[in-house]
This record gives sequence, structure tokens and C-alpha cells, in this order.
Amino acid sequence: MWYFVTPEVVYGEDAVSRLGQLEGKSAFIVTDANMVKLGFVDKVKEQLSKAGIGSTVFDEVEPDPSLETVEMGASEMTKYGPDWVVGLGGGSVIDAAKAMWVVYERPDVKAEEINPVTKLGLRKKAKFIGIPTTSGTGAEVSMASILTVTAEDRKGSFACREMTPDIAIVDPQFAVAMPPGLTALTGMDALTHAVEGFTSTWKNDISDGLCIKAIQLVFQYLPRAYKNGQDMEAREKMHNAATIATMGFINSMAAMAHAVGHSLGGVFHTPHGRAVGLLLPYTIEFIGDVREELWAEIAYSIRLDVPKGKKAGPILAEAIRGLARSIKEPLSIKETGIPADSFNNSMEKLVDNAFADFQLATTARVPSTEETQKFLRYAYEGKSIDF
Repeated sequence: MWYFVTPEVVYGEDAVSRLGQLEGKSAFIVTDANMVKLGFVDKVKEQLSKAGIGSTVFDEVEPDPSLETVEMGASEMTKYGPDWVVGLGGGSVIDAAKAMWVVYERPDVKAEEINPVTKLGLRKKAKFIGIPTTSGTGAEVSMASILTVTAEDRKGSFACREMTPDIAIVDPQFAVAMPPGLTALTGMDALTHAVEGFTSTWKNDISDGLCIKAIQLVFQYLPRAYKNGQDMEAREKMHNAATIATMGFINSMAAMAHAVGHSLGGVFHTPHGRAVGLLLPYTIEFIGDVREELWAEIAYSIRLDVPKGKKAGPILAEAIRGLARSIKEPLSIKETGIPADSFNNSMEKLVDNAFADFQLATTARVPSTEETQKFLRYAYEGKSIDF
């Protein structure tokens, strides 16, 4: 038996007006300073006021949010006592907001104690709404919260089905402000979610279709959204793709690109989408024949030519590198600017972090410690995996 968990998803033009139909008294908006500056917070408050819901704002979430930030936000949330929590922003904001919500509901539980097994009993005080402003993480439909454990220089994945938002508002108007670079790395994040969700060991009939559709949308529309941020069709399709990809992968789990990508981000603060996106082709090559039939399905779905007698995996890996190259995303860890000496000196930490990440357990070919080190060295140099 398995569960497919997803919130109510409101998408398309003017989806934010769903806020005006809510029932409640007060909302606690979790966001960052940039969302305030762009006027997005005002748009949300305006819709909430139409429903007669008062609101307050916590705008101190940083990129790669820390456990300390979660504690601070939860304290403010407790003082305000809302019956709705609204996470408005990219994945960092929404992930932090979810963790704050848990601590608000359960002050006896620390964010780092959240796990898939322990029942939390949420929604006695408030319900949760996620409004993404980037088209990548899909945090608005996920049960996970990725937080930085500062003392350990690592990112932790804290998940529980109860943390799945009640409502996801996927309105493309909030994605228009993304600059090309952010459009690129978040788009690669969505692609990695979909590819790994389709090929993890927990893949299933319900998640498969979502993942394949998201892959198709990213290949078709990411270059357009990157080239012209005002292309509203491309913006809407990429916003949808990110949500669809996460609805798929969060119900099937990811794989090695995420485990190693989380590690890279924890040690070197590489943006999540960039880390997992550049590691995706190497992951495909490493998994190799174990998932050849599925690489072929993906290749067919995006109309890649796989000559008779050739394997689809390497061709798909190169197609992803080509997509990344077209949107100026790095193809190796070295290209991200991490010095070789720092990288080599951090190898033990990088490997330890990767093995502490659950996503390594659902990859179709689980690496040894030595293979993980070799994988990282190949990815640093930009060398295709041949082992």
C-alpha cells in the first residue's frame, strides 16, 4: 500500500484570487524582503482582505534557510496566532514556512525532529498555503522541508505527509520577475525532480505520468522562458511544470543527483537547482543500464533520436547537457567556481553528507563510498561517468 499526497492546486492566470475566497480571521505571511520590494506581498494581502482576513508579514527568510530562522519565525507566528499560514516565495521561503508551521502547531517538536513516521497532528491551529514565485522546487505541493543545519554544514531533508500544503496557488504572474539566471537554475531543478522521480526505486504508475509530462514541458519551454521572461505562455508552462514535477517525484522520491546535490549545497552553498541540475547527467551515466529501458522512454517522450544499437542513457545525458548549455548553466562543479583545493579538502564531508541523505537509498544503483568519491571527482572535472 502507498499514498499519493497532493494539495488543492489552483493554477493559471489570476489564481491568486483564490485567497479572496478563504474563510478565516488571520494569516501569517512568510516571505523574504525581495517579495515585499516587488509588491507581491501587497497582492497577497489585498486578496486576503477581500476575504476579511487580516495579515502580518515575516520577511526574514534567507536563501538555504537555517533552523535558527525557523525558530525565529515560529516564535513570531505563535505571538500572532493565525489560522492560515502563507508561504510566498521560492523553495527556501516555502520550506521555512512549512517548518515554522509545524513548530507553531507543535511547540514541543523541533524542526530537526520532523520525520515521516511521527504523527504531528497538524491543522488544529492553522492551514497552509504555498504560493511559488520561482518555477523549480515545487515546495508548494511537497511534504518536505529542506533546511540548513548550520552547525554541521549540511542540508537536512525533513518530511512528513502532514506537511503537504492544503492549497497551492500556481499563478504565473509571480514568476515574471525572475531574472534569466534564476529561471535557468530553477528550471533545471524541475527537470531533475521529474527525471529522478520517473526512475527512482519507488516510481509508481501515478507519479510516472506527471514526471514525463514535466520533462516534456521543461525541454519545450525552459529555453523560451530563459530567453524572454515576458513570454507568458512559457512562464505559465514552466510554472506548471515545476508543480507537476514535484507532485510526481515527492510521491516516488528522487535519486543520486539530489543526495549529492544537497551535500554540495550544504558545504559550498551552491544553489539547489544548479547543484542537482549539473549532477543529473552524471547520475544518468552512473545508473546506466539499470534504468536503460526508462531512459529510452524519456528519450522517446522528448523525441530524441536513439540510433539502433545505441543506448538511450548517454544520449539523454548529452541532451540534458545541451539544454543546460543553452541556458548558460554550468556542466561541471569546477565551472561553479569552487576551488580545487577546497573541493578536495571537503571530500570526506561531501561523501558523508550524501550518505546521510535519504535520496541515496532510492537511487536505482546505490554507490559505494569509493564510487561516490569518484563520481564527485568526475563531476568536478566535467568527465562523463565510465564506471
